[in-house]
Amino acid sequence: MIRQIQQQKLLQKLSPQQIQLVKLLEIPSIEMTDRILKEVDLNPALELGESVPSEHDDETSFQNSDEGNDNDFLMDDVSPDDDIPDYKSQLPGSGRQPDVWREWVSAGTETTLNDFLSDQMSLKELDPIDRQLADFIIGNIDDDGYLRRSPVSITDDLAIILGLDVPASRVEAVIRLIQTFDPAGVGASDLRECMLLQLRRKQRTPLVERTILLVEDHFVDMSKKHFEVILKKMECTHEELKAMMQEIYRLNPKPGNLFGSVLEQSKEQVIPDFLLENADGYLQLTLNNGTVPELHVSREYLELLTDYKSTTKNQTKEKKEALLFAKEKVESAHWFIDAVRQRQETLFKTMQAIINYQRSYFLDGDEKHLKPMILKDIADKTGYDISTISRVSNSKYIQTEFGIFPVKYFFTEGMQTESGEEVSSLEIKTILQESIENEQKKNPLTDDQLSAILTEKGYVIARRTIAKYRDQLGIPVARLRREI
Repeated sequence: MIRQIQQQKLLQKLSPQQIQLVKLLEIPSIEMTDRILKEVDLNPALELGESVPSEHDDETSFQNSDEGNDNDFLMDDVSPDDDIPDYKSQLPGSGRQPDVWREWVSAGTETTLNDFLSDQMSLKELDPIDRQLADFIIGNIDDDGYLRRSPVSITDDLAIILGLDVPASRVEAVIRLIQTFDPAGVGASDLRECMLLQLRRKQRTPLVERTILLVEDHFVDMSKKHFEVILKKMECTHEELKAMMQEIYRLNPKPGNLFGSVLEQSKEQVIPDFLLENADGYLQLTLNNGTVPELHVSREYLELLTDYKSTTKNQTKEKKEALLFAKEKVESAHWFIDAVRQRQETLFKTMQAIINYQRSYFLDGDEKHLKPMILKDIADKTGYDISTISRVSNSKYIQTEFGIFPVKYFFTEGMQTESGEEVSSLEIKTILQESIENEQKKNPLTDDQLSAILTEKGYVIARRTIAKYRDQLGIPVARLRREI
Protein backbone atom coordinates (compact mmCIF):
# COMPACT_ATOMS: atom_id res chain seq x y z
CA MET A 1 0.00 0.00 0.00
CA ILE A 2 1.35 3.39 -1.02
CA ARG A 3 0.92 6.21 1.49
CA GLN A 4 1.96 9.84 1.58
CA ILE A 5 3.87 10.85 4.68
CA GLN A 6 4.72 14.44 5.52
CA GLN A 7 7.96 14.91 7.45
CA GLN A 8 9.69 18.01 8.69
CA LYS A 9 13.48 18.02 8.58
CA LEU A 10 15.98 20.70 9.52
CA LEU A 11 18.78 20.79 6.95
CA GLN A 12 21.79 23.09 6.91
CA LYS A 13 22.87 24.14 3.45
CA LEU A 14 26.36 25.52 3.10
CA SER A 15 26.88 28.59 0.97
CA PRO A 16 29.56 28.53 -1.76
CA GLN A 17 31.79 30.66 0.48
CA GLN A 18 31.43 28.21 3.39
CA ILE A 19 32.22 25.22 1.18
CA GLN A 20 35.30 27.02 -0.12
CA LEU A 21 36.39 27.90 3.41
CA VAL A 22 35.96 24.32 4.63
CA LYS A 23 38.19 23.04 1.83
CA LEU A 24 40.84 25.70 2.44
CA LEU A 25 40.96 24.98 6.18
CA GLU A 26 42.13 21.44 5.47
CA ILE A 27 45.10 22.62 3.38
CA PRO A 28 48.47 23.10 5.15
CA SER A 29 50.62 26.12 4.30
CA ILE A 30 52.94 24.08 2.09
CA GLU A 31 50.02 23.34 -0.28
CA MET A 32 48.33 26.76 -0.18
CA THR A 33 50.52 28.25 -2.89
CA ASP A 34 49.57 25.50 -5.36
CA ARG A 35 45.90 25.91 -4.46
CA ILE A 36 46.03 29.67 -4.99
CA LEU A 37 47.92 29.37 -8.28
CA LYS A 38 45.33 26.86 -9.47
CA GLU A 39 42.52 29.31 -8.68
CA VAL A 40 44.38 32.12 -10.48
CA ASP A 41 44.68 29.90 -13.57
CA LEU A 42 40.94 29.17 -13.49
CA ASN A 43 39.77 32.73 -12.83
CA PRO A 44 41.08 35.58 -15.05
CA ALA A 45 39.58 38.13 -12.63
CA LEU A 46 41.88 36.94 -9.85
CA GLU A 47 45.45 38.18 -9.96
CA LEU A 48 48.65 37.74 -7.99
CA GLY A 49 50.35 40.66 -6.34
CA GLU A 50 49.69 43.18 -3.63
CA SER A 51 46.66 45.42 -3.67
CA VAL A 52 46.91 49.20 -3.42
CA PRO A 53 48.98 49.94 -0.26
CA SER A 54 47.11 51.18 2.77
CA GLU A 55 48.44 53.21 5.66
CA HIS A 56 47.26 50.41 7.92
CA ASP A 57 49.18 47.64 6.19
CA ASP A 58 51.90 47.44 8.84
CA GLU A 59 49.54 47.36 11.80
CA THR A 60 49.63 44.20 13.84
CA SER A 61 46.27 44.50 15.57
CA PHE A 62 43.84 41.71 14.97
CA GLN A 63 40.09 41.99 15.12
CA ASN A 64 38.56 38.56 15.57
CA SER A 65 35.16 38.20 14.00
CA ASP A 66 32.79 35.30 13.95
CA GLU A 67 30.73 37.01 11.32
CA GLY A 68 31.25 37.05 7.60
CA ASN A 69 30.62 33.41 6.81
CA ASP A 70 27.61 34.36 4.78
CA ASN A 71 28.84 37.64 3.34
CA ASP A 72 26.94 38.06 0.08
CA PHE A 73 28.81 40.04 -2.55
CA LEU A 74 26.55 42.61 -4.17
CA MET A 75 27.58 43.55 -7.69
CA ASP A 76 25.91 46.95 -7.36
CA ASP A 77 28.56 47.88 -4.81
CA VAL A 78 31.49 47.12 -7.12
CA SER A 79 33.53 49.89 -8.61
CA PRO A 80 37.12 50.11 -9.90
CA ASP A 81 38.02 52.25 -6.90
CA ASP A 82 37.18 49.53 -4.39
CA ASP A 83 40.36 48.23 -2.80
CA ILE A 84 40.30 44.59 -1.86
CA PRO A 85 41.51 44.31 1.76
CA ASP A 86 44.87 42.61 2.06
CA TYR A 87 44.02 39.48 4.01
CA LYS A 88 47.57 39.21 5.25
CA SER A 89 47.87 42.66 6.76
CA GLN A 90 44.97 41.89 9.10
CA LEU A 91 47.00 39.26 10.92
CA PRO A 92 49.72 40.02 13.46
CA GLY A 93 53.19 39.36 12.14
CA SER A 94 51.76 37.57 9.13
CA GLY A 95 53.94 39.13 6.48
CA ARG A 96 56.93 37.40 4.92
CA GLN A 97 59.12 35.86 7.58
CA PRO A 98 62.92 35.92 7.80
CA ASP A 99 64.68 32.72 6.76
CA VAL A 100 65.46 31.87 10.38
CA TRP A 101 61.78 31.10 10.86
CA ARG A 102 61.50 28.94 7.77
CA GLU A 103 63.10 25.89 9.32
CA TRP A 104 62.36 23.02 6.99
CA VAL A 105 62.73 19.48 8.19
CA SER A 106 63.95 17.27 5.38
CA ALA A 107 63.42 13.53 5.24
CA GLY A 108 65.93 11.22 3.59
CA THR A 109 69.02 11.98 1.54
CA GLU A 110 69.50 12.75 -2.12
CA THR A 111 70.84 9.29 -3.00
CA THR A 112 68.39 6.40 -2.74
CA LEU A 113 69.36 2.85 -1.82
CA ASN A 114 68.40 1.66 -5.31
CA ASP A 115 70.69 4.28 -6.87
CA PHE A 116 73.53 3.18 -4.62
CA LEU A 117 73.08 -0.49 -5.53
CA SER A 118 72.78 0.31 -9.23
CA ASP A 119 76.07 2.23 -9.10
CA GLN A 120 77.79 -0.82 -7.63
CA MET A 121 76.16 -3.09 -10.20
CA SER A 122 77.49 -0.91 -13.02
CA LEU A 123 81.03 -1.85 -11.96
CA LYS A 124 80.33 -5.56 -12.49
CA GLU A 125 80.85 -7.33 -15.80
CA LEU A 126 77.52 -9.02 -16.53
CA ASP A 127 75.93 -10.34 -19.67
CA PRO A 128 72.80 -8.46 -20.88
CA ILE A 129 70.36 -10.99 -19.37
CA ASP A 130 71.97 -10.93 -15.91
CA ARG A 131 72.06 -7.14 -16.01
CA GLN A 132 68.31 -7.10 -16.69
CA LEU A 133 67.81 -9.51 -13.81
CA ALA A 134 69.93 -7.35 -11.52
CA ASP A 135 68.04 -4.17 -12.40
CA PHE A 136 64.73 -5.92 -11.79
CA ILE A 137 65.84 -7.40 -8.46
CA ILE A 138 67.26 -4.09 -7.22
CA GLY A 139 63.96 -2.45 -8.10
CA ASN A 140 62.22 -4.93 -5.78
CA ILE A 141 64.44 -4.20 -2.76
CA ASP A 142 62.46 -2.10 -0.28
CA ASP A 143 63.60 0.98 1.64
CA ASP A 144 64.74 -1.14 4.63
CA GLY A 145 67.11 -3.03 2.32
CA TYR A 146 65.13 -6.27 2.17
CA LEU A 147 64.16 -8.35 -0.86
CA ARG A 148 60.90 -9.79 0.39
CA ARG A 149 60.09 -11.72 -2.82
CA SER A 150 61.13 -15.29 -3.43
CA PRO A 151 63.27 -16.21 -6.47
CA VAL A 152 60.34 -18.19 -7.86
CA SER A 153 57.93 -15.24 -7.71
CA ILE A 154 60.58 -12.97 -9.26
CA THR A 155 61.05 -15.54 -12.04
CA ASP A 156 57.31 -15.48 -12.75
CA ASP A 157 57.30 -11.67 -12.88
CA LEU A 158 60.28 -11.64 -15.24
CA ALA A 159 58.41 -13.90 -17.65
CA ILE A 160 55.25 -11.77 -17.52
CA ILE A 161 56.73 -8.27 -17.40
CA LEU A 162 60.01 -8.57 -19.35
CA GLY A 163 59.34 -11.73 -21.32
CA LEU A 164 62.47 -13.35 -19.86
CA ASP A 165 62.35 -17.12 -19.39
CA VAL A 166 65.09 -17.84 -16.85
CA PRO A 167 65.41 -20.52 -14.15
CA ALA A 168 65.04 -19.60 -10.47
CA SER A 169 68.64 -20.72 -9.91
CA ARG A 170 69.90 -17.92 -12.17
CA VAL A 171 67.83 -15.39 -10.23
CA GLU A 172 69.25 -16.77 -6.97
CA ALA A 173 72.80 -16.32 -8.31
CA VAL A 174 72.19 -12.63 -9.07
CA ILE A 175 70.57 -12.15 -5.64
CA ARG A 176 73.70 -13.62 -3.99
CA LEU A 177 75.81 -11.17 -6.00
CA ILE A 178 73.72 -8.21 -4.83
CA GLN A 179 74.03 -9.47 -1.23
CA THR A 180 77.79 -8.86 -1.49
CA PHE A 181 77.15 -5.13 -2.07
CA ASP A 182 77.18 -2.39 0.53
CA PRO A 183 75.52 -1.78 2.90
CA ALA A 184 76.12 -5.17 4.51
CA GLY A 185 72.91 -7.13 4.88
CA VAL A 186 71.20 -5.67 1.81
CA GLY A 187 69.09 -8.05 -0.27
CA ALA A 188 68.20 -10.31 2.67
CA SER A 189 64.79 -11.95 2.68
CA ASP A 190 64.30 -11.59 6.45
CA LEU A 191 66.00 -10.39 9.63
CA ARG A 192 67.77 -13.70 10.26
CA GLU A 193 69.42 -13.66 6.82
CA CYS A 194 70.21 -9.94 7.20
CA MET A 195 72.11 -10.65 10.43
CA LEU A 196 73.99 -13.58 8.92
CA LEU A 197 75.05 -11.55 5.87
CA GLN A 198 76.55 -8.93 8.17
CA LEU A 199 78.20 -11.39 10.53
CA ARG A 200 79.82 -13.33 7.68
CA ARG A 201 81.55 -10.17 6.50
CA LYS A 202 83.25 -9.71 9.86
CA GLN A 203 86.66 -11.06 10.73
CA ARG A 204 85.99 -14.70 11.59
CA THR A 205 87.03 -14.68 15.24
CA PRO A 206 85.83 -17.41 17.61
CA LEU A 207 83.22 -14.97 18.97
CA VAL A 208 81.87 -14.16 15.50
CA GLU A 209 81.77 -17.87 14.57
CA ARG A 210 79.86 -18.59 17.78
CA THR A 211 77.45 -15.72 17.09
CA ILE A 212 76.79 -17.05 13.58
CA LEU A 213 75.82 -20.39 15.12
CA LEU A 214 73.52 -18.60 17.55
CA VAL A 215 71.66 -16.85 14.72
CA GLU A 216 71.63 -19.92 12.45
CA ASP A 217 70.40 -22.45 15.00
CA HIS A 218 68.65 -20.48 17.76
CA PHE A 219 67.16 -17.41 16.08
CA VAL A 220 63.61 -17.97 17.40
CA ASP A 221 64.76 -18.41 20.99
CA MET A 222 67.05 -15.41 20.63
CA SER A 223 64.29 -13.16 19.24
CA LYS A 224 62.03 -14.17 22.14
CA LYS A 225 64.90 -13.70 24.58
CA HIS A 226 64.64 -17.21 25.96
CA PHE A 227 68.18 -16.97 27.28
CA GLU A 228 67.95 -19.94 29.66
CA VAL A 229 67.02 -22.19 26.73
CA ILE A 230 69.95 -20.90 24.66
CA LEU A 231 72.41 -21.35 27.53
CA LYS A 232 71.38 -24.97 27.82
CA LYS A 233 71.38 -25.74 24.09
CA MET A 234 74.68 -23.99 23.31
CA GLU A 235 76.35 -25.07 26.56
CA CYS A 236 77.82 -21.62 27.08
CA THR A 237 78.20 -19.27 30.05
CA HIS A 238 76.25 -16.09 30.74
CA GLU A 239 79.30 -14.01 29.83
CA GLU A 240 79.73 -15.83 26.52
CA LEU A 241 76.08 -15.35 25.62
CA LYS A 242 76.26 -11.69 26.65
CA ALA A 243 79.25 -11.18 24.32
CA MET A 244 77.35 -12.83 21.44
CA MET A 245 74.30 -10.63 22.07
CA GLN A 246 76.51 -7.54 22.03
CA GLU A 247 77.77 -8.60 18.59
CA ILE A 248 74.16 -8.87 17.43
CA TYR A 249 73.21 -5.49 18.91
CA ARG A 250 75.94 -3.91 16.76
CA LEU A 251 74.25 -5.13 13.56
CA ASN A 252 71.88 -2.96 11.55
CA PRO A 253 68.39 -4.56 11.31
CA LYS A 254 67.49 -2.16 8.48
CA PRO A 255 70.58 -1.68 6.30
CA GLY A 256 68.74 0.56 3.87
CA ASN A 257 67.61 3.11 6.44
CA LEU A 258 70.51 5.51 5.83
CA PHE A 259 69.28 6.19 2.30
CA GLY A 260 66.41 8.22 0.92
CA SER A 261 63.20 6.41 0.07
CA VAL A 262 62.46 5.79 -3.60
CA LEU A 263 58.84 6.71 -2.99
CA GLU A 264 59.81 9.75 -0.93
CA GLN A 265 62.92 10.90 -2.81
CA SER A 266 61.27 14.26 -3.39
CA LYS A 267 59.21 14.14 -0.22
CA GLU A 268 57.85 17.52 0.75
CA GLN A 269 59.53 19.28 3.59
CA VAL A 270 57.58 20.11 6.72
CA ILE A 271 56.92 23.84 6.79
CA PRO A 272 55.32 25.10 10.01
CA ASP A 273 51.95 26.82 9.58
CA PHE A 274 52.37 28.68 12.88
CA LEU A 275 55.39 30.33 14.49
CA LEU A 276 55.62 30.94 18.24
CA GLU A 277 58.13 33.14 19.99
CA ASN A 278 58.60 33.48 23.74
CA ALA A 279 59.68 37.01 24.58
CA ASP A 280 60.30 36.96 28.34
CA GLY A 281 57.06 35.12 29.04
CA TYR A 282 55.03 36.86 26.32
CA LEU A 283 53.98 34.26 23.78
CA GLN A 284 53.69 35.83 20.35
CA LEU A 285 51.93 33.81 17.65
CA THR A 286 52.26 34.51 13.94
CA LEU A 287 51.10 32.75 10.82
CA ASN A 288 53.83 31.57 8.50
CA ASN A 289 52.63 33.13 5.26
CA GLY A 290 56.02 33.43 3.65
CA THR A 291 55.00 31.15 0.78
CA VAL A 292 51.41 32.32 0.34
CA PRO A 293 51.13 34.89 -2.48
CA GLU A 294 49.12 38.11 -2.31
CA LEU A 295 45.83 38.28 -4.21
CA HIS A 296 43.60 41.00 -5.60
CA VAL A 297 40.71 41.35 -8.03
CA SER A 298 41.71 42.40 -11.53
CA ARG A 299 41.19 46.15 -11.98
CA GLU A 300 40.68 45.52 -15.69
CA TYR A 301 37.73 43.24 -14.96
CA LEU A 302 36.25 45.72 -12.48
CA GLU A 303 36.47 48.50 -15.07
CA LEU A 304 35.00 46.24 -17.73
CA LEU A 305 32.10 45.41 -15.44
CA THR A 306 31.47 49.07 -14.66
CA ASP A 307 31.54 50.03 -18.36
CA TYR A 308 28.98 47.37 -19.24
CA LYS A 309 26.76 48.33 -16.30
CA SER A 310 26.79 52.00 -17.33
CA THR A 311 25.35 51.15 -20.75
CA THR A 312 22.54 48.79 -19.86
CA LYS A 313 20.18 50.04 -22.59
CA ASN A 314 20.08 48.33 -25.96
CA GLN A 315 22.82 45.89 -25.07
CA THR A 316 23.53 43.17 -27.58
CA LYS A 317 23.42 39.51 -26.67
CA GLU A 318 27.22 39.37 -26.77
CA LYS A 319 27.48 42.34 -24.35
CA LYS A 320 25.03 40.75 -21.94
CA GLU A 321 27.00 37.49 -22.00
CA ALA A 322 30.24 39.43 -21.43
CA LEU A 323 28.63 41.26 -18.50
CA LEU A 324 27.43 37.99 -16.99
CA PHE A 325 30.87 36.40 -17.44
CA ALA A 326 32.69 39.36 -15.85
CA LYS A 327 30.15 39.47 -12.99
CA GLU A 328 30.61 35.77 -12.29
CA LYS A 329 34.41 35.92 -12.35
CA VAL A 330 34.69 39.04 -10.18
CA GLU A 331 32.22 37.58 -7.70
CA SER A 332 34.19 34.33 -7.60
CA ALA A 333 37.45 36.25 -7.08
CA HIS A 334 35.95 38.13 -4.13
CA TRP A 335 34.66 34.91 -2.66
CA PHE A 336 38.05 33.23 -2.91
CA ILE A 337 39.95 36.17 -1.41
CA ASP A 338 37.44 36.35 1.42
CA ALA A 339 37.73 32.58 1.99
CA VAL A 340 41.54 32.85 2.20
CA ARG A 341 41.17 35.74 4.67
CA GLN A 342 38.70 33.78 6.78
CA ARG A 343 41.00 30.76 6.66
CA GLN A 344 43.83 32.85 8.09
CA GLU A 345 41.58 34.28 10.80
CA THR A 346 40.24 30.85 11.75
CA LEU A 347 43.71 29.32 11.88
CA PHE A 348 45.06 32.15 14.01
CA LYS A 349 42.14 32.23 16.44
CA THR A 350 42.16 28.45 16.88
CA MET A 351 45.92 28.21 17.46
CA GLN A 352 45.82 31.17 19.85
CA ALA A 353 43.13 29.42 21.88
CA ILE A 354 45.30 26.27 22.03
CA ILE A 355 48.29 28.32 23.21
CA ASN A 356 46.21 30.04 25.88
CA TYR A 357 44.87 26.68 27.04
CA GLN A 358 48.34 25.07 27.16
CA ARG A 359 50.24 28.20 28.20
CA SER A 360 52.27 26.42 30.90
CA TYR A 361 53.62 23.95 28.39
CA PHE A 362 54.54 26.55 25.77
CA LEU A 363 56.51 28.49 28.40
CA ASP A 364 58.90 25.67 29.32
CA GLY A 365 58.22 22.74 26.97
CA ASP A 366 57.70 20.29 29.84
CA GLU A 367 55.24 17.60 28.71
CA LYS A 368 54.06 17.24 32.29
CA HIS A 369 52.49 20.68 31.96
CA LEU A 370 50.27 19.63 29.05
CA LYS A 371 46.66 19.73 30.23
CA PRO A 372 44.03 17.28 28.99
CA MET A 373 42.41 18.95 25.99
CA ILE A 374 39.87 17.75 23.46
CA LEU A 375 38.43 19.37 20.33
CA LYS A 376 35.34 20.51 22.21
CA ASP A 377 37.45 22.54 24.66
CA ILE A 378 38.85 24.68 21.85
CA ALA A 379 35.49 24.78 20.05
CA ASP A 380 33.96 26.26 23.20
CA LYS A 381 36.77 28.84 23.48
CA THR A 382 36.59 29.98 19.85
CA GLY A 383 32.91 29.56 19.04
CA TYR A 384 33.80 27.41 16.04
CA ASP A 385 32.29 24.04 15.29
CA ILE A 386 34.20 20.93 16.43
CA SER A 387 34.64 19.90 12.79
CA THR A 388 36.33 23.26 12.12
CA ILE A 389 38.78 22.72 14.99
CA SER A 390 39.50 19.24 13.64
CA ARG A 391 40.27 20.60 10.16
CA VAL A 392 42.59 23.25 11.58
CA SER A 393 44.42 20.65 13.70
CA ASN A 394 44.99 18.08 10.97
CA SER A 395 48.11 18.39 8.80
CA LYS A 396 49.19 21.64 10.50
CA TYR A 397 52.45 22.27 12.35
CA ILE A 398 53.71 24.88 14.80
CA GLN A 399 57.32 25.89 15.33
CA THR A 400 58.28 26.59 18.94
CA GLU A 401 61.60 27.08 20.67
CA PHE A 402 61.37 23.39 21.60
CA GLY A 403 60.95 22.16 18.03
CA ILE A 404 58.27 21.68 15.39
CA PHE A 405 55.11 19.83 16.48
CA PRO A 406 51.90 18.75 14.75
CA VAL A 407 49.01 20.77 16.17
CA LYS A 408 47.07 17.60 17.01
CA TYR A 409 49.91 16.66 19.39
CA PHE A 410 48.47 19.07 21.96
CA PHE A 411 45.11 17.30 22.09
CA THR A 412 45.31 14.59 24.73
CA GLU A 413 42.90 12.55 26.78
CA GLY A 414 42.89 13.05 30.51
CA MET A 415 42.44 11.30 33.81
CA GLN A 416 42.23 12.21 37.46
CA THR A 417 44.84 11.56 40.13
CA GLU A 418 43.95 10.35 43.61
CA SER A 419 43.83 13.98 44.72
CA GLY A 420 41.29 14.78 41.99
CA GLU A 421 43.75 16.73 39.84
CA GLU A 422 43.18 16.45 36.07
CA VAL A 423 46.30 15.31 34.21
CA SER A 424 47.14 14.60 30.57
CA SER A 425 47.81 11.12 29.22
CA LEU A 426 51.10 12.53 27.89
CA GLU A 427 52.21 13.12 31.47
CA ILE A 428 51.41 9.49 32.28
CA LYS A 429 53.33 8.30 29.21
CA THR A 430 56.34 10.42 30.18
CA ILE A 431 56.47 8.86 33.65
CA LEU A 432 55.92 5.41 32.14
CA GLN A 433 58.81 5.89 29.69
CA GLU A 434 61.13 7.19 32.41
CA SER A 435 60.31 4.21 34.62
CA ILE A 436 61.14 1.77 31.81
CA GLU A 437 64.35 3.60 30.92
CA ASN A 438 65.53 3.29 34.54
CA GLU A 439 64.51 -0.35 35.06
CA GLN A 440 66.97 -3.18 35.57
CA LYS A 441 67.37 -4.65 32.09
CA LYS A 442 68.07 -8.12 33.48
CA ASN A 443 64.72 -8.01 35.23
CA PRO A 444 62.47 -5.50 33.37
CA LEU A 445 59.25 -4.21 34.89
CA THR A 446 56.00 -5.97 34.03
CA ASP A 447 52.83 -4.04 33.27
CA ASP A 448 51.51 -4.90 36.74
CA GLN A 449 54.66 -3.52 38.33
CA LEU A 450 54.45 -0.36 36.21
CA SER A 451 50.83 0.06 37.28
CA ALA A 452 51.91 -0.23 40.92
CA ILE A 453 54.67 2.39 40.43
CA LEU A 454 52.22 4.86 38.91
CA THR A 455 49.70 4.17 41.68
CA GLU A 456 52.38 5.05 44.25
CA LYS A 457 52.85 8.35 42.42
CA GLY A 458 49.13 9.06 42.64
CA TYR A 459 48.09 7.87 39.18
CA VAL A 460 45.64 5.01 39.55
CA ILE A 461 45.81 3.22 36.19
CA ALA A 462 44.71 -0.28 35.27
CA ARG A 463 47.20 -2.76 33.82
CA ARG A 464 45.38 -2.82 30.47
CA THR A 465 45.76 0.98 30.23
CA ILE A 466 49.47 0.63 30.95
CA ALA A 467 49.68 -1.92 28.11
CA LYS A 468 47.85 0.47 25.76
CA TYR A 469 50.15 3.41 26.57
CA ARG A 470 53.22 1.18 26.29
CA ASP A 471 52.12 0.03 22.84
CA GLN A 472 51.51 3.62 21.78
CA LEU A 473 55.07 4.47 22.85
CA GLY A 474 56.39 1.55 20.81
CA ILE A 475 57.80 -0.21 23.89
CA PRO A 476 57.70 -4.04 23.85
CA VAL A 477 56.55 -6.23 26.75
CA ALA A 478 58.93 -6.93 29.64
CA ARG A 479 60.04 -10.31 28.24
CA LEU A 480 61.30 -8.71 25.04
CA ARG A 481 63.07 -5.88 26.91
CA ARG A 482 65.11 -8.33 28.93
CA GLU A 483 68.89 -8.32 28.46
CA ILE A 484 71.33 -11.05 29.36
